[in-house]
Amino acid sequence: MKAVRYHDFGSSEVLRYEEVERPVPDTGQVLVRVAATSFNPVDDHIRAGALNAMLPIALPHVPGIDLAGTVAELGPEVTGVAVGDRVVAMLPLDAVGAAAEYVLAPAEALAAAPRSIDLVDAAALPLTGLSAWQVLFELAELKPGQTVLVNGAGGAVGSLAVQLAVEAGAQVTASASPRHAERLLGYGARVVDRLDLAAGPATVGGPFEVVLNHVRGTEEAAAQLSHYVADGGVAASTAGPIPEDPARSVRAAGLWVRGDAAQLTELVTRVDDGRLRIHIADRRPVAESRAVHEDSAAGRLPGKTVLIAP
Repeated sequence: MKAVRYHDFGSSEVLRYEEVERPVPDTGQVLVRVAATSFNPVDDHIRAGALNAMLPIALPHVPGIDLAGTVAELGPEVTGVAVGDRVVAMLPLDAVGAAAEYVLAPAEALAAAPRSIDLVDAAALPLTGLSAWQVLFELAELKPGQTVLVNGAGGAVGSLAVQLAVEAGAQVTASASPRHAERLLGYGARVVDRLDLAAGPATVGGPFEVVLNHVRGTEEAAAQLSHYVADGGVAASTAGPIPEDPARSVRAAGLWVRGDAAQLTELVTRVDDGRLRIHIADRRPVAESRAVHEDSAAGRLPGKTVLIAP
């Protein structure tokens, strides 16, 4: 079968599209015929070796944490799933990924794929959806009626976080580039431009009980963003730490996303009943993975990009 792999850590140049052996499922594993995976910024960090100390992976490595596909074969002792089922999953961060024709997945990681969208497009949901869910409901412990600022609301995680927060009954202010404004308004958020952090929270209607940050910046920017949190509030981030402020009882939390089939099932339900919309900027063949990684590094990637399997 064909797969994207790298044999050494480094720039996008290490990515190869090559012939590899088709895997065979072991106990508790499922072989999935991949429809698509997607690019996530963490793929770039893993490939560069930046996370190897905390997330050691075996080389050569196939990237692609998101998975959408069809069950092709069951390993021993697998129940609850059948050959032919359409599934989605967030694969373990240190596992062989889904940028291939076939991939092994732990049976417990699988959720039924959305029925209302193309299977290829469902590959955009797992990691970003779980990130939004966990940052909102686990780290921030969001309550109905709270005021929420989503910084970086136009991105893949931010867009889903806005929708989940609105549905949960929060009063959501979405900060993003103007090109995302119409879409975010359609999600039910109040929309402001990218934050001028030095201007202070009052300029955008703050401070806020919950600040969700999806924009990576400097330590100075993170410190300024903490001023946007109201006394007793929380700053939860997917893009680096924000300092706490004990004097104002402001706490902070950073996300290390994990796979969770039950949460993913909740997200799929929301996609199918129309409460959650997935915004996909581009769909490209997985064979173009090197170019996608290059575009990301150069700031040319237009947004969430799905990589379609051969």
